[in-house]
Amino acid sequence: MKQIMKKIYFAALCLLMMASSMKAQPAMSDTHPWRGARVAYFGDSVTDPRNSGSKVKYWHLLQQWLGIEPYVYAISGRQWNDIPNQTDKCLQQHGDSIDAILIFIGTNDYNHHVPIGRWFDEVETTVDFAEGQPRATYERRMRKPVMDSNTYRGRINIALSKLKEVYPTKQIVLLTPIHRAYFYSSEKNIQPNEAYQNGCGEYIDAYVEAVKEAGNLWAVPVIDLNALSGLYPLAAAHAQYFKSAQTDLLHPNDAGHRRIALTLLYQLQSLPCRF
Repeated sequence: MKQIMKKIYFAALCLLMMASSMKAQPAMSDTHPWRGARVAYFGDSVTDPRNSGSKVKYWHLLQQWLGIEPYVYAISGRQWNDIPNQTDKCLQQHGDSIDAILIFIGTNDYNHHVPIGRWFDEVETTVDFAEGQPRATYERRMRKPVMDSNTYRGRINIALSKLKEVYPTKQIVLLTPIHRAYFYSSEKNIQPNEAYQNGCGEYIDAYVEAVKEAGNLWAVPVIDLNALSGLYPLAAAHAQYFKSAQTDLLHPNDAGHRRIALTLLYQLQSLPCRF
């Protein structure tokens, strides 16, 4: 009986400590560059307020800690080809009044076997050039961004090309997809963990790396949540950060969203929000 009481006490203490950590607000200077910002959030189920994986999303916590006004356009199940649609909705509702955009998407492209594709096609063309001598026309190879909605890189090119035109003065930040493990919602929706290749022979890593590459190609900062958040559902001990150890190691729970929010809180501190 004594042993049982000790176990009950220990379990209750753990729950109390977890609840306390969820409520604790990190100390943050009033000079944080994102304080009071109006931020649009584009993405999928991890960001979608209607997803039942958690009661509190990472953007709720950023709102609480920094006074950020969130405009959330993320929809469960969406892929990179939906970012232009989310851009249009944001533009229709808020015009130019936002300060920044955070894009957190890509895991569903992996799950739906979207080919990685190419960033560029190369074409033979001519170009005028002069360097200390009279102007002349030369034959040169030129690369053109691939705008193919059927490939992952093509989708990113389409989305960021649109955003660079629609919101040229706004901060745009890409977030890499986090690690993912087993997900089951029905016999028609079973998703294996990231140790398996998808239907086109790619691992999740390729989709994460493409987001990092996009940062350089399109001059947008990237926050690598895949690495920096520390969330790793393939480890049994990390089930505590996800909705269900048995059926949902894809969607972070409240504790998982807090880790994401804390990571963003300090990473965003190094980036300007308004230009």
